[in-house]
Amino acid sequence: QVQLVESGGGLVQAGGSLRLSCAASGRTFSSYAMGWGWFRQAPGKEREFIAGINRSGDSTYNADSVKGRFTISRDNAKNTVYLQMNSLRPEDTAVYYCAADDSLVAVSRRPHNYDYWGQGTQVTVSS
Repeated sequence: QVQLVESGGGLVQAGGSLRLSCAASGRTFSSYAMGWGWFRQAPGKEREFIAGINRSGDSTYNADSVKGRFTISRDNAKNTVYLQMNSLRPEDTAVYYCAADDSLVAVSRRPHNYDYWGQGTQVTVSS
């Protein structure tokens, strides 16, 4: 079984920055064999894809809502994926989840394509 643990959430003022981390552990695990994604879910809303990185790490994709502000990256040696969030806005307030899957080659924006999920970390942006 693979476990994903997010960290780095918190309260920040609008215009500020946060970096989320997602550390993977468990069975024989190689982060470089996984496709990764970050999602978020605000109260009363559906889970939304934010950013993804493919298995080889040479392709990323950001949702329009965060393009130019958020960046996904990975450190295979640490089995960790990051989400750097800059110029945060109140509408970015949500629970943020990382997800991974070892059958993905390309970036997927669909939650059901990911087998492994973290527990979520709260990000609150005050105006």
